Amino acid sequence: MHVGFAGLGRMGAPMARNLARSGAALTIWNRSGDKARALAEEIGCTVADTPRDLADKADVVITMLADDASSDAVHLGPEGLFAGATARRFVEMGTMSPDHIAALVRKAPEGVTVIDAPVSGATQAAEAAQLLIMAGCTEDEAAPLKPLFDAMGKETICLGQPGAGAVMKLAVNSLIHGINQTLAEAMTLAEAAGIDAEAAFDVIEASAACAPMLKYRRPLYLDEAAHAVTFTVALARKDMEVTAALARALGTDMPQGHETLAQLRAAETAGFGQRDMAAMLAYMRGKSE
Repeated sequence: MHVGFAGLGRMGAPMARNLARSGAALTIWNRSGDKARALAEEIGCTVADTPRDLADKADVVITMLADDASSDAVHLGPEGLFAGATARRFVEMGTMSPDHIAALVRKAPEGVTVIDAPVSGATQAAEAAQLLIMAGCTEDEAAPLKPLFDAMGKETICLGQPGAGAVMKLAVNSLIHGINQTLAEAMTLAEAAGIDAEAAFDVIEASAACAPMLKYRRPLYLDEAAHAVTFTVALARKDMEVTAALARALGTDMPQGHETLAQLRAAETAGFGQRDMAAMLAYMRGKSE
């Protein structure tokens, strides 16, 4: 099986590396050609000139893109993935809206399968092939892709139908961004009472309230500037906007989610957009001064 991979950002590049390590025949494409060529030289794979060229070379194409608009740009048009002639399966692993996944399914060429399979886990999990994959398909539909999913992740959960992966990714991310916001508030409260930041985090980490993300993101919360950005405030805001729109469409209420979104928007307006989402702690400290 020849695999095409499009989207070599913070998550996509380590995922492509793991596919290459698994022995998959791999061709890659990225909007920035220099990045694709550098990675290809590192991992020993080929580079496609366009998304269409990528789909012409591959049996299955995996995309790891930032948002609906990016996915549209890569899939559609005369040089898009869907214009290619070879690939029969397309797997979108970025965080997309369910409406976008439904549109891809509608617009796909005849005989082509589109599967949404977003992931949970930060860049560390992508590097270590420890991602959770939420696949909008049946077990039977996922079976041909299992070696690829296993090369990138620790577990794949099949959710039965297109778009279900996208919904679950938004649900999980809304929880993550809520925890991130609550952690920032809890730390700010403790620090305002004179408790050392590391000691406060020690207590939170040892408590029943600690989620796995708090453990692996601890270095960022305690010294954001000393570590590479893994997930920006702007991307978190995008996630929560898509989630809020989905909640409205489904008629469900998300009062805490709306407050999380409001804080992310305010932080982005204040210049925090391209900082790691751990910077919400710095933002809340500033608000409390």
